[in-house]
Amino acid sequence: MAAIVLPAQSGPAIIWDQSEDFVLAAKPAGMSFHQDGDSPGFFAQLKRLPGCADLHALHRLDRMTSGLVLCARNPVAAAEFGRMFEAGEIGKFYLALSDHRPAKKQGWVKGAMQKARGGCWRLAREGEQYAVSQFFSFSVGGGMRLFVVRPRTGRTHQIRVALKSLGAPILGDERYGGSPADRGYLHAYALRFMWRGVLQSFVLPPAEGAAFAGCADQLPDAPWTLDWPV
Repeated sequence: MAAIVLPAQSGPAIIWDQSEDFVLAAKPAGMSFHQDGDSPGFFAQLKRLPGCADLHALHRLDRMTSGLVLCARNPVAAAEFGRMFEAGEIGKFYLALSDHRPAKKQGWVKGAMQKARGGCWRLAREGEQYAVSQFFSFSVGGGMRLFVVRPRTGRTHQIRVALKSLGAPILGDERYGGSPADRGYLHAYALRFMWRGVLQSFVLPPAEGAAFAGCADQLPDAPWTLDWPV
């Protein structure tokens, strides 16, 4: 089945609703997922949309991260998707930009996530919260490098810490040493999974950020077709 390329969105919105079991939503950059001070966060705003009051959040994105969010429509689907996430049966693909050269251009980043000062995380050799990420990177001109990242685990700040460990913090991610920018340049770009015997593939191009706009014609159409190591 060919990938479904979804319309770019810059606000909380349902962007695919053709299943009785799940929907796909678009989260904007700079919005908290669950709560934003006294204001409702992304998911609360999403549930206010028509027909969305009973949605189940299956994963979350950081405040700075934009992109695809998968939500279940019922408890049975939520339980099955939860199992699939845990088993690594849902392929997640992210885009990131950095204005630093990484220590290596592609490969793995592995390590245990440990809490550090100021709400940050760091990679350590040993620990319980082990994180695994795969990545490719490409020069896109203007001193920028595009990263296509496939996290194999789902730890807090996993990709942000992984790129910092490569010496290439994400553009706009000042918490982890990134250069100041108009947004944090991390985007949940694609999801791929089997559901009811049908292979589902979805791609959502980023809608926000001048640096993403500058390399829009260099984004991979189907990131799962890259030569990911096994």
